Amino acid sequence: MSKRFATAMAALGAAAAVGTAVAVVQAQQEGANAVIPWAYVLNDPAPEGAEAPDPAEVVTVPGSSVSMPRSAININSGPPDWHPDGHPPMPEVVARGGGEGVTACGYCHLPNGQGKPENAGLAGQPAAYIVQQMEDWRNGLRRPGEPRMGPPSFMERIGLAATDEQARVAAEYFSSIDFTPWVRVVETDDVPETRFAGWIHQVVEGGGMEPIGTRVVEVPENLRRTELRDDSSGFIAYVPMGAVARGREIVATGGERSVACTTCHGADLRGLGPVPALAGRSPSYVARQLYDLQTGMRNGAWSDLMDAAVENLTVEDIVNIVAYTASLEP
Repeated sequence: MSKRFATAMAALGAAAAVGTAVAVVQAQQEGANAVIPWAYVLNDPAPEGAEAPDPAEVVTVPGSSVSMPRSAININSGPPDWHPDGHPPMPEVVARGGGEGVTACGYCHLPNGQGKPENAGLAGQPAAYIVQQMEDWRNGLRRPGEPRMGPPSFMERIGLAATDEQARVAAEYFSSIDFTPWVRVVETDDVPETRFAGWIHQVVEGGGMEPIGTRVVEVPENLRRTELRDDSSGFIAYVPMGAVARGREIVATGGERSVACTTCHGADLRGLGPVPALAGRSPSYVARQLYDLQTGMRNGAWSDLMDAAVENLTVEDIVNIVAYTASLEP
């Protein structure tokens, strides 16, 4: 068992022991990584002797005729567009950004909006919802639950800098694209040992197996393709045995500590009006949103509707809910 896994399990055990209210205070004081380290990822130190990739290497991905030097995959260059036929023409703010503080949306969220565990999958979400979230960032009503986690904190800075028009253009673009199956959920007792790098879980080559405990371990289907920002290469989400069925019960009925999610998010959890879709979305991302709503880090225009749903959720409840929502067809 890795030292980091043992530390994470101790944190989860402590959170369960002290109860939800005290865990919320702990998260506010120490950052949410202290309570849900598997969702609020903080990178591990680089392994000793690790070699940096050759920036001059010409790279390709399956199913694409595009090639480029590895150095071109850089946030300052905008997103690498491996599959230009897989999405509409990107507007300026998505492809290249929008001036000081507004990085190209497509670099992190990918050109087709599928997203990654460290950020939101925007494809197919209601434009009104995306616009509202940008407004909440700008007004300080949405803040990262773990300031040390790079991508959410970076998104906060973008949200503060983006204009209403930039938010509208990006929202209309991403909402026009269908979200496609992206996460493969696997129930298991044991998972490959992982390390945190690039703000996600990465499988340790030759690292063996370890108990999953009460967590979700979301890893790339193909790490190389994910590192090259290939927007056609998805993720595997390992979840505890029985989590999908337990999550289905909470989502459908509210269980003992929540209310039915289907009332607002739709019977199939594909969204309803301006309410976002949950089906098939990254469980790591959805877990962070549930916890940020519970701790008040998300306190925007529609967050009051979530109060009764999240107030008494335990970490185990969150694991079960996101295991089920991720397992659904988008």
